Amino acid sequence: MNETKFRKFNLKDFLITALEEQYIQEPTEIQERLIPSILKGKSVIGQSQTGSGKTLTYLLPIVHQLNTTEQVCQAIITAPTRELSDQIYKELMKLIEGNHRYRIRKLVGGTDRKRMLEYLKIPPHVIIGTPGRISDLIKHEELSVFTATTLVIDEADLMLEMGFIKDVDFIASRMAEHLQMLVFSATIPEHLQPFLKKYMENPKVAQVDAKQSASHEVEHLLVPHRYRELNELIMKICSTINPYLALIFANTKSKVDELYESLVQAGYRVERLHGGLSPRERKQTMKRIERLECEYIVATDLASRGIDIKGVSHVINVEIPDELDFFIHRVGRTGRAGVSGQAITIYREVDEHKIHALEKRGVSFKHVDIKKDEWSEIAPRKRWKPPRKSKPDVVLPKPKKVTPGYKKKLREKQAKLNKRKK
Repeated sequence: MNETKFRKFNLKDFLITALEEQYIQEPTEIQERLIPSILKGKSVIGQSQTGSGKTLTYLLPIVHQLNTTEQVCQAIITAPTRELSDQIYKELMKLIEGNHRYRIRKLVGGTDRKRMLEYLKIPPHVIIGTPGRISDLIKHEELSVFTATTLVIDEADLMLEMGFIKDVDFIASRMAEHLQMLVFSATIPEHLQPFLKKYMENPKVAQVDAKQSASHEVEHLLVPHRYRELNELIMKICSTINPYLALIFANTKSKVDELYESLVQAGYRVERLHGGLSPRERKQTMKRIERLECEYIVATDLASRGIDIKGVSHVINVEIPDELDFFIHRVGRTGRAGVSGQAITIYREVDEHKIHALEKRGVSFKHVDIKKDEWSEIAPRKRWKPPRKSKPDVVLPKPKKVTPGYKKKLREKQAKLNKRKK
């Protein structure tokens, strides 16, 4: 086995062993740039796409610095969804496998509260969970966090979008006075700035350019809609590809439900993921996905952010999202770890400006359609061009010597010139 490059961070031996067992040898760009600062106790802002390795960026330093001789809460990791909380929890448990001195607790909604309170009788070293559940336990004085010095905010822009920033603010206000805050987000919206300034002074900032997230390992196929019935077009695409696992993205929950029902009726092994499902439904769905009991997952952008679904060979965009970063996150679910993937995007004429913008980001589309149940290259679409600005009409200057009826003569002369110009 090759020598791991994580040793340069001087992490504890068991962490290096845990990484080697997962065949993780080389730090990603975000890890290279932020792990040293986090180990020094600095607050950081990491702006990067899904799949950039941000979870290990904060988990490795946190576990390395935990003091297991003290039975007090030392770090809190917040995530906007139960699924992402569960994924972070599993990643952390892989790092500490066999080390029973570390007490880790996952606190999310939709779980047995009495059992949760039983677990909290002995304070955990690290808490992972959704802001709503954590803040609720603090408010009811069932959880004490004043000893915790590190707060992680994962997918911060989604936290803002889903209305969780107030809960995160409350949690932060109940933690240690000298707080190390680790913020990770795909984008840093303007509305997030006041919150960041409140708790962070000169943080270390690392941005992995979104343009780099359009992986070269992904083949991008662009399929024209051409006013065809959408469900039928999706069925044609599904019968043409042979996926290990395909993620089908739509912009709304209702469209996800509609496509899911169509695929079920057509006999495909399919699951769906969106925010309208109950906690129980989502948990059962994730278990079936992990057991590879499906070939297709129809989802909203919830599944493109944070949730790690392994083995995605194809991504199908039924609609192009208005927020183009979401497109990059979607297609970033395939073509990972050096394995090639395919992203198929259905487009309409009104999407032309979005496609043009994606091409400027480095996405290279191949124009195709399905003919006789096979992919066939077609002529490139007409490229979008900004509307041309019309030149102003010619305006003649007022003559120096004014004679009777000059205004009428000037208007006639100007009209002739403008007509000739057109």
